[in-house]
Amino acid sequence: MHYFIIAGEASGDLHGGALATALKTLDTGAVITFIGGNAMSEAVGETPLLHCRDMAFMGFGEVVRNIGRIQSNLRFAKDSVLAAKPDALILIDYPSFNLKVAAKAHKAGIPVYYFIPPKVWAWKKWRLATMRRLVRRVLSILPFEPEFYKAEGAEAVYVGNPSVAEVAAEVAAADSRDVFLARHKLRDRPLVALMPGSRQAEIRENLPIMAAAVDRFPQYRGVIIGSSDIPDALYARYGGRLPIVREPHAARILVHCRAALVTSGTATLETALAGVPQVAMYHGNGSEMMYKVMKRVLTIPYVTLPNLIANRDIIPELLLHQCTADSAAGHLGPLLRDTPERNAQLQGYSEISRILGTENAADNAAALIIEDLEKIRKWR
Repeated sequence: MHYFIIAGEASGDLHGGALATALKTLDTGAVITFIGGNAMSEAVGETPLLHCRDMAFMGFGEVVRNIGRIQSNLRFAKDSVLAAKPDALILIDYPSFNLKVAAKAHKAGIPVYYFIPPKVWAWKKWRLATMRRLVRRVLSILPFEPEFYKAEGAEAVYVGNPSVAEVAAEVAAADSRDVFLARHKLRDRPLVALMPGSRQAEIRENLPIMAAAVDRFPQYRGVIIGSSDIPDALYARYGGRLPIVREPHAARILVHCRAALVTSGTATLETALAGVPQVAMYHGNGSEMMYKVMKRVLTIPYVTLPNLIANRDIIPELLLHQCTADSAAGHLGPLLRDTPERNAQLQGYSEISRILGTENAADNAAALIIEDLEKIRKWR
């Protein structure tokens, strides 16, 4: 069968690569066309029709400045799906873009599946009606989502969380500390990971604060975990002379770090699964007024995945005006020592792992999609 997969961001590309591999394993005749990044390229053995590095725009200002490019990307994606005439369109997160493509595919009679659906439980609940109309199956990677969908008269299936298997495999594949330090030309000092995000706007807003916070602890060495899609010059512009370290997966670096400062997102969960205490940060425009607006708009008590999964405070969340070098350093300090704060986070991580389970998300999602497509073929 022919599958068309769209992932518009680096994190979605990683999950898309795993899904593509699973589809090829379960369907030996699989043809996969995709919009994504390097992970999907490696899994499929082809280059993407459009690379996700050219699609990641964040914040109102950046979206407005690039509106022409965004509209061009959207037209290209719609036209590409219609031209490919796949048996299935599989969407990965990136809802503002992907739901528009879904509408075009649905109208053309192409079955649509959503692997890692938009976070409608947090905000923009109206998207749920759109998904109910356009999407055949919602394949969730968060264990609390099916209950939310059911309460709203919709359906979602928890297939497992892909980060569980990914992080476990990468931790196991990590080099010894001596080899790691030698390869990256680092002295043997305790390390603090800085994970400022995979978008230029995130790096611009968060990295200077992270760098200033870790600078308060001269006995530790801050290291920037670099994305393959971001040039060193951008990190250097906002992170000063901090070393930039890249590995196939952030977990291979995290295992050598005492703690981490992490931009809120999937990276907070990956850091938790790697067992590294962290402070979650998201500066954005740093406005207290925007923070108050956000609190009114969001329908959830937390914004980070570890806290949402556990449904309680596991890691500190420093958002907008709360995200300062002083506050970050104040929360980071206790995590660098053997303290009750550090032990509490590590115990919380164990709780999160139990909740997530060990199901292979990509394998389960691929199997459900193939099974449903076979049913469609029988009906026709």
